[in-house]
Amino acid sequence: PAMLITLCYLYLWARWGPRSAALVRSTVRRLHRSRCSFTFCARQPQPEERVCLRIGGKVFCTGEAQFLDDLNRWSVLLSPFIHPEKLLPAEHIAFVTESISAQTENLQKGPDSSKEIVKWSDFCSPLAYKPGEPFKLIAEASVDNFSSLGIAFLEDRLQMDNGMVPHRIVSVHLEESALKELALEKEVKEKSTEMDAVTPAGKSASGRGEEEKSKLEEEKEQEPGAGEHHLHLSSCHECLQLENSTIESVKFASAENIPELPDHCSSRREEKEAECLEKGMKRMNLAGKPPNILIYLGSEAAKARFEQVKAVLRECIDAESYTIYQLQQEQVLRDPWVENSLLLVIATQEPIPESSHKQFMAFLSKGGKILGFSSSFTFGGVQIKHKHKLRKAVHELVVSRKDSTEVKLSLLLSGCVFEEGVKADASRVKVLSRLNNADKDTVIVHLTHGSSGGEAILSQAHLELDSNSMDVQTEEDFNLLKMSNSSRCEVLKEILTCLGLSCELSEIPALTPIYLLSPDEEIHLAFLKWLEGNVDAEGLRTSSKVSLKFVSSWEPKVEVTPSLVPVVTEMGSFSSEHFNLKTYQQHLQTKKLGKILLFTEVTTTTMNLLDG
Repeated sequence: PAMLITLCYLYLWARWGPRSAALVRSTVRRLHRSRCSFTFCARQPQPEERVCLRIGGKVFCTGEAQFLDDLNRWSVLLSPFIHPEKLLPAEHIAFVTESISAQTENLQKGPDSSKEIVKWSDFCSPLAYKPGEPFKLIAEASVDNFSSLGIAFLEDRLQMDNGMVPHRIVSVHLEESALKELALEKEVKEKSTEMDAVTPAGKSASGRGEEEKSKLEEEKEQEPGAGEHHLHLSSCHECLQLENSTIESVKFASAENIPELPDHCSSRREEKEAECLEKGMKRMNLAGKPPNILIYLGSEAAKARFEQVKAVLRECIDAESYTIYQLQQEQVLRDPWVENSLLLVIATQEPIPESSHKQFMAFLSKGGKILGFSSSFTFGGVQIKHKHKLRKAVHELVVSRKDSTEVKLSLLLSGCVFEEGVKADASRVKVLSRLNNADKDTVIVHLTHGSSGGEAILSQAHLELDSNSMDVQTEEDFNLLKMSNSSRCEVLKEILTCLGLSCELSEIPALTPIYLLSPDEEIHLAFLKWLEGNVDAEGLRTSSKVSLKFVSSWEPKVEVTPSLVPVVTEMGSFSSEHFNLKTYQQHLQTKKLGKILLFTEVTTTTMNLLDG
């Protein structure tokens, strides 16, 4: 038996050793709906746990389901704007991550810097935490993102945001009722905080007790080293309170609530929900998908083709609201793009591999949108028929518009048309365009899929090509395409709008200066005094990406540029309809954090302002 076990182990290592990531992903995908748990840990497995993979001193194993229904000792990280019924989306996994300080058990290093680092928060959404040793975080992630975290843990590539060392990741069955109760608790506490903040003179009903507490805090602050509290955020309960207080102060002082994802608008104020959704629509769809557009070209690696399709899309959509990437063939099954993309553009006539087709259908099932440019992709009983005489031919077609009108234009054809098969569901298929020929061939169709809003518009007419295309062979074709160019753009914009994208070009606002603010005059003056020794003779502080020029006042005629931004130090000249410094001061509950503010209404990015 020992020899048999050894041989089996050697076979598994030979079979999966180089593909440990594939083993983890396939196991989690296959078993996540069953009543079992997945554990990634740096210890010996328990007798009841089944080891699936061992890498160095770490193991991946499965075991009996672990339930987490008592959250009384956990502190919630959920925003009060999240709808409780949507805390755990379908096909997501809830899990607990345990991390320990680097000094514990003589751990002197974090993730292996020579490998590609995976940041914990980039792959999941934290829900609650419990301070202590180990420090525990409850989070939720998609099946693939959970696998990615586990793989990074096994390969020493996982980095925790709080600087601690991840020690164990275990999936749990989370009682949604417990999460709802925790979310409601936070909401009640925040309402209580709001009430306390408007109590006269800042005193609460406890009166003397609060004063005594304040004195104790002052004495503590005067202790050696007590005044310098180094921020390490989520690894420390006090830092979390300080951070949350500052963020809440900004929210209170802003003219309107800083919105979370559109799907997470306040359930307490239904009348504001529509407004919040409308503001977020340009950045997110109703399913909460990030505003990423992917272009799939099959095995084609031609950068020119990608840039061509990308340029056409940017001419039609609000380019400031979306980011366009290429989806490579090898990324289709490997990367977690399904949950992180709004639109997939399929722009290749190559046959779609069956595995890729399944992934595209999964994308539609989760509310994704697909636009096909003369591709072989189809579904729902709609079939593709080849007509050789139409290949690379410029032909007139009639497009049905949303307002029930029709527009005629000439486009280059792929040589294929659509036909509804016997299995086609007529309620899910809508013909948008036919050729103006005897057969009235269908060239653009609109298909829906699933119950989450998934839909696709597929075209066998080259909407992405104009008269400059290399495939245009005669002067007559060139002239027909040129005359139809404006109509082509209009039709493409209507199609993109139908798929939920914004095609209204937003006006880019002018950059504004930065204002140096402080609710504490003494701290403000001390900061200005420090500043004197840290700027040049002209009040300039330079960095690699942007320079800050400190001035006492600002005139609108002075230009603000992405590389040179004036910082106004005189608070008397500050006024904004979007931010109230007095309100901010009333809600700030810290002694030092948040006492110096840089406020600007329009900037290219805040990431570069304090670079260096």
